[in-house]
Amino acid sequence: MATTVPQAAALGFRLISVEVARGSIEAPWREDLVGDPEKQVISGGVVITLLDHTCGLAISSSAYGGSSAPFSTATLDLRIDYMRAAAPRKGVIAEAHCYKLTRTIGFVRAEAWDVDRSDLIATAQAAFVLNRPHPPAAPTA
Repeated sequence: MATTVPQAAALGFRLISVEVARGSIEAPWREDLVGDPEKQVISGGVVITLLDHTCGLAISSSAYGGSSAPFSTATLDLRIDYMRAAAPRKGVIAEAHCYKLTRTIGFVRAEAWDVDRSDLIATAQAAFVLNRPHPPAAPTA
């Protein structure tokens, strides 16, 4: 998810870690990702995308823990609370935790930071739909 999804690959995302119900991805600083050339900070859109992908990673790792069947996810709701801009010329790291998984919905919380994890850039609260394969229909007589 951090490297094979075309958008994540184009942004240069790097997988940091993945565990059951948790995931962490980094968006390294690159000049072409800067939102304000004077300030030299990563664009807020990159931070939003990073949080969204990291939440998806946490859901995928949570669901795979209980099933071997592949599936896709789609963001239903994503709330971002920004606390500050990223530091100039620094990458951003996000970590997400899937705290509740139902048959059709996954619920996730995430945090993004740059230099100091205790000084967050943004937090996210999200809900994702789980697109699991449907069992084949029973034959009719």
